[in-house]
Amino acid sequence: MTGLFDLGGQCAIVTGASGGLGRHFALTLARAGAKVALAARRMEKLQEVADEIAGFDGRAIPVRLDVTDSESIRDAVAAAETELGPITILVNNSGTVARKPIFEHDEADWDKVVGTNLKGAWLMALEVSRHMVRLGHGGSIINISSILGYDRVSAQVPEYCASKAGLVQLTKSMATELARHDIRVNAIAPGYIETDLNREYLQSEPGQKLINRIPQRRAGSPKDLDGVLLLLASDASSFMTGSVITIDGGHSVASV
Repeated sequence: MTGLFDLGGQCAIVTGASGGLGRHFALTLARAGAKVALAARRMEKLQEVADEIAGFDGRAIPVRLDVTDSESIRDAVAAAETELGPITILVNNSGTVARKPIFEHDEADWDKVVGTNLKGAWLMALEVSRHMVRLGHGGSIINISSILGYDRVSAQVPEYCASKAGLVQLTKSMATELARHDIRVNAIAPGYIETDLNREYLQSEPGQKLINRIPQRRAGSPKDLDGVLLLLASDASSFMTGSVITIDGGHSVASV
């Protein structure tokens, strides 16, 4: 790829890259010319993504990562730097959810979801930004939030909503402080994007009722996020930081 969204010479880390949106983000960045560190716990799945990227002459490496473990994060970032070069892009995509009636949630659910979605994103952003400052170059941190973090809300997923709301404020706080280091911190807030994890639900009767409440009358597909991902990863967004961009087919502006 050439032009405004060209990522040639850039090096990215994508967390949660073994499947779903993380896998798609990694492929999109690689097709735009970035070298990509594929980070997650399932190394065999990461290798499959790396092989797919190699198939179109891209460069990617699998890196074992547990975003809830500070030592694992330090090791993963160090490995990415050693193998690929200075990290200029981080996509904080790792996430999880516990869906059930509120009185069935317990502390373990809270710790797992908030620990992954919010604390994990914080730890990754902190380590990568330290790396950027140490090497004296700027970069872009892209946090994957959700419309459930600020414009909409959903029952039965309290930890998820709280963690994604926290991620929005974390994005803005870090953007304010890291701007002096030429590090941009922005977030993408997707609506309902169809992946292997939710496809069955979206095709069900309740899922179809939900889709009918979206003004565009459809769920999104991962490719609907490509434009904003490349915008935030590239120099095309050089004067953007602290922004949260909603991609939801109009869901967040529709009546509840």
